[in-house]
Amino acid sequence: MRTKRKVVLVGAGFVGMSTAYSLLNQGGVDEIVLIDINKDKTIGEEMDLSDGLPYSPHRMRIKAGEYSDCKDASIVVITAGFPQKPGQSRLELAVENTKIMKEITKNVMASEFDGIFIIATNPVDLMSYTVYKTSGLPSSRVIGSGTVLDTARLRYLIGEYLKVSEKNVHAYILGEHGDSSLVPWEHCYVGCKKMIDIMNDNHHPMEDLKKIHDKVWNAAYEIIEKKKATYYGIGMALNRLIKAVLNDENAILTVSTYQNGEYGQEGIYIGVPAIINNKGIKEILKLKLNEEDQEKFNHSCEIMKQNLKNSIEPLL
Repeated sequence: MRTKRKVVLVGAGFVGMSTAYSLLNQGGVDEIVLIDINKDKTIGEEMDLSDGLPYSPHRMRIKAGEYSDCKDASIVVITAGFPQKPGQSRLELAVENTKIMKEITKNVMASEFDGIFIIATNPVDLMSYTVYKTSGLPSSRVIGSGTVLDTARLRYLIGEYLKVSEKNVHAYILGEHGDSSLVPWEHCYVGCKKMIDIMNDNHHPMEDLKKIHDKVWNAAYEIIEKKKATYYGIGMALNRLIKAVLNDENAILTVSTYQNGEYGQEGIYIGVPAIINNKGIKEILKLKLNEEDQEKFNHSCEIMKQNLKNSIEPLL
């Protein structure tokens, strides 16, 4: 891991700038470089963000840059790409954004970049696979944001339902960042107590668990319908991922990462809990799924495999 805490953000749209603003507010980064096809926008964003530096908790540099700036970066975060439109699934974005990912990745690698990629462009599981294949880096150093935002939404909603702090909710969304995701409720805890036991002990109807997951599943679509895009939540989630890498935290986050037999799957990127440190993915945590959850996970993976075969691999 490079000693300079330099982060390059490729994509100066809502998600990229929400990430930059989050980093500006929380600090912990030495330099933020903004790259976008619209160079005037990156200059404007640099100026606007820099106005807040006197009130930032840490000294840092913010600049509108070029791909050559990636050479000594610790992390390159890619948020560029076509946005998800109302009524459009994340998977429908695949072909358009694959071409963009290939071009960006080649430009980054031409700088002799030797750090860690974090991918947020949707459909994130497929785009992470694209960057992995194009970059030639070890899969441990190409991390998709995966279900880290879905998991945050799940924890928030469980906290609201039980009237407890979401920080004490330990629950995970697995699978695709999208319609085929699943919640392994047997592995969900509030404090040190199983969520299922809490539901039974307090006579809460078990069907409420499905309602909670449905709210998570519908959240992005509802937000996009109401305000055209989602960006604050994912900006905070990306900040969390960046800090886990820069601070060598060994933090457990549900990211999209390459499967090498874990959960019985191989050759795809999919959302699972993993330990994140300054080397990238240190280890994938293997949960023992019940038969129903394993079937749901396999279904989610099959969707990825079909989309890779039909949409992504012909372009790589």
